[in-house]
Amino acid sequence: MTIDITGLPHERIVFCPSPLAELGAALHALSEPGHHAGLHGWATTTAAGLRPELADRMHEADFMWRSTRSDFLLPAQPRETLAEELDDLDRMEDETYVGAALEISCSSQYADGMPSPLVDAPARRRALDLAAARGPRQAAFVERMLADPPGTRAWVRRLLEDCDDAFFAGTWRRVRVQLAADARHKTELLRRKGLTEAVTGTSPAMSVEEDAQGTRIVIDKLVHARTTAHGSALTFLPTAFGWPHLTALHARGWQPVIQYPVSTRELAGTASVDTVRLRLEAVAHPMRMRMCRNLARASYTTSELADAYGITAPEVSRHLAVLKKAGLLTTQRRGRYVMHQLDVTVVARLGSDFLEALLR
Repeated sequence: MTIDITGLPHERIVFCPSPLAELGAALHALSEPGHHAGLHGWATTTAAGLRPELADRMHEADFMWRSTRSDFLLPAQPRETLAEELDDLDRMEDETYVGAALEISCSSQYADGMPSPLVDAPARRRALDLAAARGPRQAAFVERMLADPPGTRAWVRRLLEDCDDAFFAGTWRRVRVQLAADARHKTELLRRKGLTEAVTGTSPAMSVEEDAQGTRIVIDKLVHARTTAHGSALTFLPTAFGWPHLTALHARGWQPVIQYPVSTRELAGTASVDTVRLRLEAVAHPMRMRMCRNLARASYTTSELADAYGITAPEVSRHLAVLKKAGLLTTQRRGRYVMHQLDVTVVARLGSDFLEALLR
């Protein structure tokens, strides 16, 4: 995913926490606790303390933050309080609000934009069909939103305010200091060391590319999309609830926003999508999988592996080259012999690296 920032002044690149964005991340963590093993204690305690009526309402509207994040939950202009950000939402036009809320209806056309279900009959039918697949309560919610946008918007605001009262206000008081400190640190990196340092310091899954065509921020995700910050700005929102997700708002007509998890020990080892693909392809081959059985137990020479599997030394070398290119082997010379062994710590991370790449 790329964000074109050619000519964008550094003062238009903002790092700032957002209570609404953090509430959206917290609601996602409650809806999908399996994505966030590090938040298991918080999610279990919070869910157990919810009033059944509030839990039911959260479930009814959870398509706005469960599998995707509605764009209006990622403010381009963060405010100091949740109430101020909800006031900003109240000023949004119905067509824009409903289109963002029902993002489930436009996933394949998200980057190009899609007419609002309020004014476009095919978009309306698609939103209703997809909502029905989520369940009867979700379908009823979407029907209400399409029939009565102002009333449903007021319902959503009350829901978010009730979540704030029930669990988020105390959580926000605990995390906002950390998030504000991280935002200040990234702002200082941008000012003193430049854009590349600030972006790569924000996440190892992001980089800056510059060439004759301009300057781009590249986000290493299993999504192919482009957007631009021309004539607007770029906002980075730190989150304590986000890892392993790196969320990017890139819809046409919206200012780009990136919500990034604050630094954790796990993030230091994040593998790129290409690296994960190389490793999965390397171990998926039947012969390499069999060879890995030996290489996981001890170090072997090429000739030893050739003898063990009844293949030629050049064939073994080709398989070892694939494993080595994927970063799965360690090699050590002992006199005239070259010994190969599987790096079991890297292989042990392969499952979690694959899952992180999917969820990023």
